[in-house]
Amino acid sequence: MSLTLIIILAVLVVLALYATAIYNNLVRLKHSVAKAWSNIDVSLKQRHDELPKLVAVCKEYMQFEQATLERVVRARGEVFSAQKRGDLRGLGNAETALRAGLGQLFALAENYPDLKANQSFQQLSERISQLEDTIADRRELYNESANLNNIRLQQIPDLFVARLFAFQPVDLLEFKDARQDIDIARLFA
Repeated sequence: MSLTLIIILAVLVVLALYATAIYNNLVRLKHSVAKAWSNIDVSLKQRHDELPKLVAVCKEYMQFEQATLERVVRARGEVFSAQKRGDLRGLGNAETALRAGLGQLFALAENYPDLKANQSFQQLSERISQLEDTIADRRELYNESANLNNIRLQQIPDLFVARLFAFQPVDLLEFKDARQDIDIARLFA
């Protein structure tokens, strides 16, 4: 075997190993994004299960606040529907509406002392608040994983391997800021 052939084979082996390492890193990032989404999905499902209980407790006390309760129930359905379709943009919009509805619901609950004193309401509102914080944390992790994935898919030489194996970028999960102050006076005007 000639020296030239050995050098060419060595270069090909090194390139194949390098391409394999890039491929493995892209697969790891893809699965990291999927894992991060799965963590969000679990928290969304937990909150999805808690919301009907909260609405049921509130209905006992808040006879005049049906519109707010219906808004929360409708937004919950939109979140579930977008989640089921895997529509991240739709999920972001539905989450924003749900968070706004929950903010209004909790603000209105301030005017019902019996409701605020109800142990079930206290436990459910605390549980939902904890889930909101968990969702926010997990969304941050998901977006970080998605961003790392998307950056790698655009960098050379990863770009070539990604195109060869049809790796796709993923959408970020964005919610509009629904934790703004609620205008309580407007709710009762």
